[in-house]
Amino acid sequence: MANESRRQPQSLKDRRLVVLRRSGIADKQNSRLSLSKPIPAFYWILIVVSLLIALGLVMVFSSSSVTNLHSGSSAWGMFVKQFLWVIAGLIAGWVTYRQPYSIWKNDKLLLAFAGTILGMNAVVLAKGQLINGAKAWLDIGPFRFQPSEFMKIATILFCANFLSSRHRSVAIKEIVLYPLLFTIAVTAGLCGLQKDFGSAIIFAGIVMAMMFMSAMPGRQLLTTSAGLGVLGLFVLKFAQRASERLLAFLDLEGTKATSGYQVYQALLSIANGGWSGTGIGSGTSKWGYVPLAYSDFIFSVIAEELGLFGAVMVIGGFVLLVLLGVQIALSATDMHGALIAGGISAWFGIQAIVNIGGVVGVMPMTGLTLPFLSYGGSSMIASMAAVGLLLNVARYAKK
Repeated sequence: MANESRRQPQSLKDRRLVVLRRSGIADKQNSRLSLSKPIPAFYWILIVVSLLIALGLVMVFSSSSVTNLHSGSSAWGMFVKQFLWVIAGLIAGWVTYRQPYSIWKNDKLLLAFAGTILGMNAVVLAKGQLINGAKAWLDIGPFRFQPSEFMKIATILFCANFLSSRHRSVAIKEIVLYPLLFTIAVTAGLCGLQKDFGSAIIFAGIVMAMMFMSAMPGRQLLTTSAGLGVLGLFVLKFAQRASERLLAFLDLEGTKATSGYQVYQALLSIANGGWSGTGIGSGTSKWGYVPLAYSDFIFSVIAEELGLFGAVMVIGGFVLLVLLGVQIALSATDMHGALIAGGISAWFGIQAIVNIGGVVGVMPMTGLTLPFLSYGGSSMIASMAAVGLLLNVARYAKK
């Protein structure tokens, strides 16, 4: 009877499983299935980012409604656009999450993506729109697009692939250091030519952070940091408008009517919020006192309307997001994934520090958005695509 049962024809499903086992594919699938339950950091990132986006939507509406009404448009105009950008960001994040991050080890695919983004940033120099002193936007039909936001993702992917493939030669300048310095020169240089000095700082910070993560010699890191600092001072010397705006925080009382006006008004709004805040919708900063209250200065609106509690929650949210990203980097199954997670964490952390530090007057105001919170389509979509990549790495992290 046993022999007869063995001779019974197999179903199509059984025959496919036999073929898969013989080819080794089934083992790979079982391996992936064993990672079906992500580490807790995966879920915490989803929670933190979702809360930041939800708060951002509320505050964009609160801070933009008056501006929209004064311009004769709907009070809901910017909120609706921001909501649509969140939807687009969800799609971008889903795409980057679903595709295994190992595909970015493909040099041809990576170079094609990075080359396209670099090309768009070069086009900006010729045909870009000049907004608030920076020529960093392209108008594509009815949409306004900032290519430098997506260049952050391309830079992280390039550096992660480059450093993971050459980690054994990390101390050799010609093999690792010089190509990375060239990367900083190209990315930060393009932003500098666009007069977008805030983004230039972010690119230098991201690459430097990833150099540190790859265990490059301390002497090389210190020399590079010093060189970038000297170069930054050199640029400020010859960029008079940028120098006045970036250094206004050193004398807010003396510059409150000129280059320090925005930061000074933002501080007044934060002080007006006090401990408990004025309540959502009751702040005064959006009545024209703080320009770009819905974008670069949205933190001042949050601090005014939600008080110290809201400010601490935002800062705590970014601190937690960075710590979770570092945890994912440490738990990654390979160096490539670890560097992707670390680079994205560095991006969010550095940009949040620069934005919030500028708003509260302890750092230069660079015109950067606050990720997930500020009004802006390019920033939102790029940030959510980066979160998808971060969750992608977390999906297969070691438990």
